Amino acid sequence: FKGLSPTQMEFMRSLFIACQDREGSVLFNQGGMADYLYVVVDGEIDIRYKPDDGPELTVTKVRSGGVLGWSAVLGNQVYSSSAICLTDCIMLRVHSNALHELCVKHPETGSIIVERLAAVIAKRIRNTHHHVISLLNQGLRVQMNEPAASG
Repeated sequence: FKGLSPTQMEFMRSLFIACQDREGSVLFNQGGMADYLYVVVDGEIDIRYKPDDGPELTVTKVRSGGVLGWSAVLGNQVYSSSAICLTDCIMLRVHSNALHELCVKHPETGSIIVERLAAVIAKRIRNTHHHVISLLNQGLRVQMNEPAASG
């Protein structure tokens, strides 16, 4: 929110609601309704993905200043992953409809917020890409070391 005008900050204050969750709390589950976008003020949150054909994987960890739940603003009906608090967390959350309304009623402020979200998402995708490659390599090594099935 740095660099926003006082008027723009007022718009943001009216949209974002402070919330807290304890260590171990589930913010949202993969497949749950994607209603909220979260900004982490303090704490650490694990983002986990469960593929249909394998065990749950930790995709990334989101720390202070990070954003999660962006399925809600990408137009997805459901979250594509789960989010679990690794520590006690303080966050700001905004309902996807409220953010959409901001963009319609105040396009200049909406544009700034969308650009900043895009930068955070792009950074996460770059970081996640490396982690996914590592997980794939690890999985392939495990499969190569398993004895072949006899038959």
